[in-house]
Amino acid sequence: MITRDKNHACVVAWSILNEPQCTSDGTEAYFKEVFDYAHELDVQKRPRTYAIVMMSLPNTSKGWQFSDFLSLNRYYGWYVMGGYQMCDAEAAFHKELDGWQAIAGERPLIFTEYGADTLPSEHKLPSVMWSQEYQDEYLEMNHRVFDSYDFIQGELVWNFADFQTTEGIMRANGNKKGIFTRQRQPKDAAFAFKARWESLPLDYKG
Repeated sequence: MITRDKNHACVVAWSILNEPQCTSDGTEAYFKEVFDYAHELDVQKRPRTYAIVMMSLPNTSKGWQFSDFLSLNRYYGWYVMGGYQMCDAEAAFHKELDGWQAIAGERPLIFTEYGADTLPSEHKLPSVMWSQEYQDEYLEMNHRVFDSYDFIQGELVWNFADFQTTEGIMRANGNKKGIFTRQRQPKDAAFAFKARWESLPLDYKG
């Protein structure tokens, strides 16, 4: 990966792993070897990180200390405490981030995944999971949490648009977490993001 992409100007960091199991003995030894090798391969010494899976929490995760910034994939309000548990999900989300802040200090943190599956045809009030209203409420909750911590420096919603996956009981004919449909038509969430980004001052630096 580094040999192939090292000269691309758009590459600002290396994601060394994606959602690895990183709570068992031996994690640190393996991670150190991989992260050191990435630095050895990249003469420009770009920052290194990896996407930390939901089950790896501040008190159980091992190996995060080798990252130059932390990257979390989190789904509070969807896979964890979804639906009527949204209020509990927000509190649990804060609890986890308080834990990361306590051990990571001033190390930046970004969210590399967060999202909720949403059917473009589904509208319901009070909201229920899979409705566009629920997706909006889910995003509002996540953004409230993000905005309450200075060390959170970035967010990337999963996903730009719906996409096809294999069949399964967790998927309604594909992954529907897009803020656009597979045909690139906007869901309500697209306008929520437009308003969020346009509210940033012109000199915003994170």
